[in-house]
Amino acid sequence: MLGFIFGFNMRLGRLQYFLASLGLGVAFVVLAVVMIMGLAAVGGQKPSLAMTWPILAMIGLFVIANLMLQAMRFRDIGWDPVCVIPAWIAIMVLDYVIAGRFPEYAASSSHHGTWVGGLINLGLSVALLFFPSGADDAQMSGASPVSHAPSASFRSPRSAGSATEAGLARITSGDAGRRGW
Repeated sequence: MLGFIFGFNMRLGRLQYFLASLGLGVAFVVLAVVMIMGLAAVGGQKPSLAMTWPILAMIGLFVIANLMLQAMRFRDIGWDPVCVIPAWIAIMVLDYVIAGRFPEYAASSSHHGTWVGGLINLGLSVALLFFPSGADDAQMSGASPVSHAPSASFRSPRSAGSATEAGLARITSGDAGRRGW
């Protein structure tokens, strides 16, 4: 379970990513409502600056959890999340700066981004949801893509080659029903 939560090296398929994102969003909304209700009850006793820290901490946890899900999904696609996620963040920051510095390039007068940044954000979101896995079945099952089995000339004559061949040889020779004791 902790490997799923802190699993930057794990892979997450399309359906798992969609369901985990949906579950994370629902959990965030429920926690936000509970926190706002609790802070409203205590609101008269604390200054407003002290009430913002729990909200900022919850938003930070949501962002970290969302970045973990995205990193797992990018790894499943076959892209390196160490390169893709910082580049995505850098493009969004640059887009915000360009839209703020040059308002004529902004998508609208009340929007803090350009159309190019919006299309890049949309493209990467679509990639997270719809791109197929980039890994083959051998890598997903944990098997090494390069076979390290010894060549046929170095094997002993009694070895069957692989575990599957040995199991089939044992079963077809009639040893399947016998016990070893």
